[in-house]
Amino acid sequence: METLNITFDLPTEIAKGLADGTLVRKGGVIQHENGRIKMWLKEAVVDSQNGFTFPSGMPLITATSMLTLGVSVIGFSLIYKQVKFIEKRLKRIQKEIEKIDKKIDLTFYANFRAALDLAQNAFLMAEPNNRRSSALQAINRFLEAEHIYTDLADKELKCNSQISDEYLLTLCFAYLAETRCYLELGEYDTALRRLQEGKLQIRDRLTKYIDILLTSNPEMYLHPNLQKLIDLSRLTKIYQWKDPSQTENTVFEKFRSKLVNLNSNFDRWVESLPTSVIKPSEIDRFLFMISDDGRKTVFNRLCEVVEKMESTIETNERFASYEWEVKLLKKAKIPFRQWEMLKPKEVAPEGASLICIEPPKPLAL
Repeated sequence: METLNITFDLPTEIAKGLADGTLVRKGGVIQHENGRIKMWLKEAVVDSQNGFTFPSGMPLITATSMLTLGVSVIGFSLIYKQVKFIEKRLKRIQKEIEKIDKKIDLTFYANFRAALDLAQNAFLMAEPNNRRSSALQAINRFLEAEHIYTDLADKELKCNSQISDEYLLTLCFAYLAETRCYLELGEYDTALRRLQEGKLQIRDRLTKYIDILLTSNPEMYLHPNLQKLIDLSRLTKIYQWKDPSQTENTVFEKFRSKLVNLNSNFDRWVESLPTSVIKPSEIDRFLFMISDDGRKTVFNRLCEVVEKMESTIETNERFASYEWEVKLLKKAKIPFRQWEMLKPKEVAPEGASLICIEPPKPLAL
């Protein structure tokens, strides 16, 4: 294993590269523009609901995600916690949608959590054969969960449902749990293959979800009422995730001819919004038109939906960056438990939330 530079401090050259665009962050990986790896990031303290800031005060990650920055950080107990959190959110949503006679089947979550318990117990076993046998049983259950949640996500995406993202997140965790088992078993080739297959499945569905949230008239996100909250640059980044060739100019040209009609089309556009953006019952109306309070509710929700799109993109980037991490493990033949335990020798400075892992030279994997 090559010597790695591990620190709590973000090197000045990397901070400068992130600021001027010569370096980019994708999930937990910082890369050169040509794709070569410059640094890995992992949480010093696992709290995947928050952004991260280095001791210098420089914010690095603003969009939130339920996924961690590194596959080595997201153990079975954390996946269990996140899946349980999703299940609780679905139970709250269930109470809201019972009025329209729609039922969410939560029985699959109990099976998924049982599989996570099985996997966690498997790798606490001392006897290698027992450990492997139990791990393979857990893997079979995770494969089943992947099929179940792929089907559920597809059905909800088809009807523009408000719970599409819950199933998509659960699908991410199913693939991660399976990958984690293979990494614990030292089966890096299989772990990498399954992660790559999962990445394709998840990216395709997250793209569909983003398209739903952009709505039939995405220029509404540039409405004058949102001037200080959502700008063209922020919206462009969402389009660039879908198509890297997009620029602020090309995105603006998509909207130019429609911007003058933002107010005249507003009520008709609101009527077409999917429940994944806002439910009709949430919008206050007069007899034939949306009230001022109703318009305010819609504008507030648009701000939340942009944050949701940014969070969705961050989730995808974190999941995709796990592939690079597994490639390094495979190439350098680093034992997974050794990689998992990597941390700086120095005491963490106050406020440090990330560990920086820098290889001796940029890696192309």
